[in-house]
Amino acid sequence: MTDAIHHLIEQYGLIAVFLGCVAEGESAAILGGFFAHQHVFILWQAFLAAALGAFIGDTFFFTLGRSFADHPSVLRLKARPGFSHAYRLVSSHPNIFVLSNRYIYGMRLVGGIAAGFADITVTRFVILNAISSLVWAALFSTVGYVFGLGAERIVGQALARHERLLIALAIGLIVAILAWLVARSVARKERVKDARET
Repeated sequence: MTDAIHHLIEQYGLIAVFLGCVAEGESAAILGGFFAHQHVFILWQAFLAAALGAFIGDTFFFTLGRSFADHPSVLRLKARPGFSHAYRLVSSHPNIFVLSNRYIYGMRLVGGIAAGFADITVTRFVILNAISSLVWAALFSTVGYVFGLGAERIVGQALARHERLLIALAIGLIVAILAWLVARSVARKERVKDARET
C-alpha cells in the first residue's frame, strides 16, 4: 500500500504541487519542499512547479476579471466577501497589492479578479506576478524542505519511507486546516466591515 502511494507521489507529485498552487496552495508548496527533502523529487523541480502554478493561477483570475467581467461566474466571485476591500487596495497601491496579495489567505482568488477590474496594465501585472510567484514559491518550498530536515533530526534516521509519507500528509492536512480557519476569520471580518460600510 505505502509503496503504491510512494510510486504515485513520484509519478504525479509535481503535477499535484502545480495544481495545488494554481489554487490557494501554500500547503502544496510546503509539501513539495518536504518531498524534495525526502528525495522523492528534486528541490528545484518542486520550486518550479509551485512558481508556475502560482503564476498561472493568478494570471488566470486576472484574465477572468479583465476579459470576462460580465460572466456569471465572475459576478459571483465579485460578490464574495473581500472583493471590495481588494479592489480598493489594488486601485490605490497596485504594485504592493500584486506583490503581496498571495500571502493573504482567502484573498488570492478575489484579489486576482479585482486586479483584472482595476486600471493596471497587463504587462505590469505579469511582471509583478512573476516576481511574487518566484519569491512565494522559494519561501514555501524552503519551509517544507527545512521542516523535512528538522523532522528527520527530531524523529531520527530510523523513519521508514512510508512513515515519512504519512508525516508529510499529516503536515499538509494541518496546514490546510489552519489556512481554512484563518480564511474563515478574515471572511467574517470582511463581512462585518462591508455591512458597516453599507
